[in-house]
Amino acid sequence: MSMFGDGLDQAVQKAFTRPVPKSAGAQMRYLVKQLKGTKAVAQTLRVSQRTVERYVKDQFKKPRPDLAARLEREVKARWQPQIRAKAREKAATTGGIIIDTRARLGYTAPIGSTDQDRIRHLTVALPPRYAARLFDAQEQGAGDDRLREIAAEALKEVYFQDGGRRAGQLEEVRFTDIEHLDFDL
Repeated sequence: MSMFGDGLDQAVQKAFTRPVPKSAGAQMRYLVKQLKGTKAVAQTLRVSQRTVERYVKDQFKKPRPDLAARLEREVKARWQPQIRAKAREKAATTGGIIIDTRARLGYTAPIGSTDQDRIRHLTVALPPRYAARLFDAQEQGAGDDRLREIAAEALKEVYFQDGGRRAGQLEEVRFTDIEHLDFDL
């Protein structure tokens, strides 16, 4: 489970214009249509093809919790791809992204400054270039560590340095012990 990747996905999903199918049968039918067959859906969900067919025909109604989670994740990953792309494009070019986090933040700076890490709760609007970097890294399969580095760079510039108006000698921001993380477009 990727904290940063899941947070970015949830932010984009807030842009959906239609609700995601709720019932297991509707979700299965949607996946069968998207993947063009029950065999592909069965392989994706790691169940038998016959199980998929039973959900499609509404013979099975309530999946096991692990199957329900996989089913919902696969449907959300494919739901409204054009809306998802437009939301990412808007955030990366004009809108930016808002990060709301409660984490341990500190920094490396010249001697004489108070650089001790401490828990902070921040809600900061990041410029579009950082949204673009976060989404690009996520699409290329970057892990949480890389996404955390990009977010730390953004917080360094926007929060600690205030766009270059202060803390010019700041070298590195540490972003650890994340208790809460949420993104919004």
